[in-house]
Amino acid sequence: MHIEKTEIDGVLIVTPAKFGDERGFFSETFKSEALSAHGVSHAWVQDNHAFSSERGVVRGLHFQ
Repeated sequence: MHIEKTEIDGVLIVTPAKFGDERGFFSETFKSEALSAHGVSHAWVQDNHAFSSERGVVRGLHFQ
């Protein structure tokens, strides 16, 4: 996750890292640990975005 400060106080540009291959990709779109280092504090822990390019592809599934 790449986080940039802007000229506007409190406004950040957040660019999630994208990990992909021929099956699709996975990306963390929100991660409290990374954002809290930049002053962002919310009760939300983490959010991810995954895409599978073909039907029947199973990517890592996790349960919390």
